[in-house]
Amino acid sequence: MTIRSSNNRRFAIPAVSLLAIAAATFNAGAAQQSTTFTVDATVAAACTVSATALDFGDTVNVLGGAVDGTGTLTATCTSGSAYTIGLNAGVSDDATVADRAMTLDGGTDVLRYSLSSVAAGGLNWEDVGGANLASGTGNGAAQAITVYGRIPAGQTDVTAGTYQDTITATIEF
Repeated sequence: MTIRSSNNRRFAIPAVSLLAIAAATFNAGAAQQSTTFTVDATVAAACTVSATALDFGDTVNVLGGAVDGTGTLTATCTSGSAYTIGLNAGVSDDATVADRAMTLDGGTDVLRYSLSSVAAGGLNWEDVGGANLASGTGNGAAQAITVYGRIPAGQTDVTAGTYQDTITATIEF
């Protein structure tokens, strides 16, 4: 674009410069308005529980003293979530939570045992709703809980062989 001055001189102004001047002039008087909005989320309490086997060993001498063993439960809960863990009676037909029993593989004989959250032979670990449960508060990380087991002495009427039971651990939060 060419512009003439009052003394007839010609000046060349690039078109890009004129657009920049026009845009600056147009935006200089633009009005603005702002608003705010909230962002929120609710983190629900959540827990998982996993377990390792409690293995009393390959050779249990029921004629000797009590035999102790341990296993581990792992609770992972959102931070601040209180939880309790209960253990059921197991799958033996001859068991209750207060008197657990492993059954002979391929047979009907049972081998009595107990589970506790405090020590081998300690307070019986009950199912959810009972009084003696493991409890804690989640911190977002895995928390290990020891399961103490005991086969009491004096079970002289059991048949030699492999005994097994399956316990269900339930976490309530």
